[in-house]
Amino acid sequence: MMPVWLEAGTWGLIAACGLLIGALLGWFLHFSARAVAHVMAFGSGILIAALSLDLVGHALDDSGVAILDGLRVAGAFMAGAIIYSLINHRLNTPVARHRKRSVHQAPAQSNNGMAIAVGTLLDAIPESIAIGLMVASGGTLSLATLLAIFISNVPEALSSTSGMRRAGRSGGFMLGLWASMILLSGVFAILGVLLFGDASPMVRALVSCVAAGGIFAMVVETMIPEAFSETHELSGLVAALGFVSAVLLQLISG
Repeated sequence: MMPVWLEAGTWGLIAACGLLIGALLGWFLHFSARAVAHVMAFGSGILIAALSLDLVGHALDDSGVAILDGLRVAGAFMAGAIIYSLINHRLNTPVARHRKRSVHQAPAQSNNGMAIAVGTLLDAIPESIAIGLMVASGGTLSLATLLAIFISNVPEALSSTSGMRRAGRSGGFMLGLWASMILLSGVFAILGVLLFGDASPMVRALVSCVAAGGIFAMVVETMIPEAFSETHELSGLVAALGFVSAVLLQLISG
């Protein structure tokens, strides 16, 4: 039987492989900004559903029904959102700010890859830790959460790769960049198990909520603006389709 830490790392790698697929699509094919935005809107809806049904929902089940426990869960969620938002604010450069943006990118010459890598890693940390915690809890790893993370990674790498290609970056550079991000995603999933796998259910619940808060802030600050930038009146409909898809996946896999 596969060790728990190895299982978590494997799922972390699989979820992050959306980066590689997006990079290949961005290098070899051309997609309209509207098409990328639709994918982002769908990913936003499915991620929000995954947060609600999996991370926060399970955290509430594990923490208990007391008001104090509920306040702890809410506080952990807000802590994750605050941490992510503050770090994201520090990365407020044109390239990092628009790392999921398929249009209105920073000038191509500024696409040196470093800001994009740091921003992508910031997005990957809470997602990967959440995967590690779900595996460590002994429960069934949610297909909806894995799919949501996978989908959100595709347009990010797609649009970033297109910009770096226009800036003259080589295919080898971009392959190394995204491969490093995928590897680090697996590492952080493993850390989620090693650091919190033996913790009490309450501690795991709170850490899950910190990760959920960070993912929620990421969706609102990077994914939803991209979805709205091109789809406008359809963004809510596409996001709702993603949300419903996540619910159906929960029912099928549950």
